[in-house]
Amino acid sequence: MRLPAQLLRRRVNSHKGDFGQIFVIGGSRRYAGAPMLAGYAAMRSGAGLVTLGIPIGINNAVIRAKPKELMTLPLAETVEGSISIKAYEAASGFSQDSDVLLVGPGLSQYASTQQFIRRIVRSVQKPTVIDADGLNALKGHLDILRNTQYAIRNTKILTPHPGEMARLLGRTIRYVQQYREKIASQFSLLYNVTVVLKGNRTIVAGSSGDFFINKTGNPGMATAGSGDVLSGIIAAFLAQGLTAFEAAKYAVYLHGLAGDLAAKEKTQLGMIASDIIEKIPAAIRKSS
Repeated sequence: MRLPAQLLRRRVNSHKGDFGQIFVIGGSRRYAGAPMLAGYAAMRSGAGLVTLGIPIGINNAVIRAKPKELMTLPLAETVEGSISIKAYEAASGFSQDSDVLLVGPGLSQYASTQQFIRRIVRSVQKPTVIDADGLNALKGHLDILRNTQYAIRNTKILTPHPGEMARLLGRTIRYVQQYREKIASQFSLLYNVTVVLKGNRTIVAGSSGDFFINKTGNPGMATAGSGDVLSGIIAAFLAQGLTAFEAAKYAVYLHGLAGDLAAKEKTQLGMIASDIIEKIPAAIRKSS
């Protein structure tokens, strides 16, 4: 598969603002690395600017550890070290200057954090990728997807693994795995979103009936942080102007291809999520 020219060709007089500003809302005391992986993957996938909205308590540690290209926005936190509902005004305000939001990597499931997530998802008026604990916050609250102010633009992409999809539906993982294609298609149509149902042969289903089954990737990608990398790539492609379905489709393909290249060098046994990020440029070249 070749990536679209819209991603590969850049005007001579381009500037970073042309390629989108992404606001990654994520992280917690226990999961500080997740938003960094997502942000770095977004940068490697062509995003112009990436800011990590993270709990204030991990801000200094993230600054020391993160790639220098990433910026941070410290947000109010709970006593457990996760983002608090008190962070809503700051996060909502910053989102107005962003082109795409990525909500979920490493956020945790504390009550105040989940309340914050639901309020952001309900009120945000920007294209949004929802992953990990961003998805968990929607359990029992799927009406939010229909009632968001921005729903009419169909710019929400949900990226569940089978366990997260099972929780959203109140079903078993076995059921989700048995009816993967049907579930992804029906969910996308019902809630007017793009669904990326991860796993072997990841499925991308769009709200207009578009459908894609990916064939890149390998079992070595079943490692901590791999999903964060994928969500970052999706956000980057969305920020560069692709439709929700196209952004998800090409990102899933590229993520798998980068994983295949990483496995060749590091082996499936030895590869980690950051190896996938490092192979994104080679995967782009191979898909050009």
